[in-house]
Amino acid sequence: MAVGMVNIVALKGVYEALSTRMDKTVEDFRSNLMSIRTGRASVHMLDSVRVDYYGSEVPISQIAQITTPEGQLIVVSPWEKDQVSAIEKAIRTSNLGFNPMHDGKIIRVPIPPMTEDRRKDAVKQLAAVAEDHKTAIRNIRRDGNETVKKAMKDKAISADDEKRANEEIQQLTDAQIKKLEELFKAKEKEVLTV
Repeated sequence: MAVGMVNIVALKGVYEALSTRMDKTVEDFRSNLMSIRTGRASVHMLDSVRVDYYGSEVPISQIAQITTPEGQLIVVSPWEKDQVSAIEKAIRTSNLGFNPMHDGKIIRVPIPPMTEDRRKDAVKQLAAVAEDHKTAIRNIRRDGNETVKKAMKDKAISADDEKRANEEIQQLTDAQIKKLEELFKAKEKEVLTV
């Protein structure tokens, strides 16, 4: 798409750098979506939980296998049996609203159905995260526009080149924000579906 900017020597690499940074922002949002709770169990629901492992705080996934054998249950199988209690305690105190139980070998985490209020709260939280990521993309756009403006000020590009480059940066920004909105809408629908 960025045919104009790529051919301007003074702006070589600017479009690609902006595109890469924006793609990373969209990917970060996508990974955030995985940890947002819906009515169904997901191994990513425990991504934020950290366990005290011989004096270090580590993610559960580094010391146990996490599976979802059914839609309303997460099973955590520690690789070291002496970590069962520590993992259960970490899940219980994580403010995720889970009530884990263990049999000495594995930890079962039943996923309670979400109430209507809890679903609405999750969507509000999701909207705030989406807005933060949109702001990050707009900040990247601003950085790109400033680079173009500096090139114009240094007389490295013409006024037409500046206008075309700013239009291309805006198109890139619009496309990335559209991706974020589509991801948000899909997750919102998933959260609100009972």
